[in-house]
Amino acid sequence: MNERIVVGAALYDGGRLLAARRSAPPELAGGWELPGGKVEPGERSEDALVRELREELGVEAEPTGRVPGEWPLPKGYVLRVWTARLVSGEPRPLEDHDELRWLTPDQVWSVDWLAADVPAVEAALGLPHAAH
Repeated sequence: MNERIVVGAALYDGGRLLAARRSAPPELAGGWELPGGKVEPGERSEDALVRELREELGVEAEPTGRVPGEWPLPKGYVLRVWTARLVSGEPRPLEDHDELRWLTPDQVWSVDWLAADVPAVEAALGLPHAAH
């Protein structure tokens, strides 16, 4: 069975989490998400994460751990999230995003996360959104 996996990065730098605002496709534009993308056939999820962060943000990052759980996405995909740390570069919105924000722990819920990302962000933080 060929799983359709999307990897998301809970990318941290100095205790801040990176959020990316979608510019495409239209139904997602304006919503915030954890950066990442689809795993290609035969590709390890961790390798896909590194590649997607390079393509979308122009940075080198290192996956540091898998966030427990997976979350359903449209079209039969599932979202799996890894924590990652920024190794080099300054993130820029190169593909499919028009704004990036580094969020401190008290700012995490100040952006309008896409519905599919809310439980993943909660899991990555270990903090339920309802507690905010």
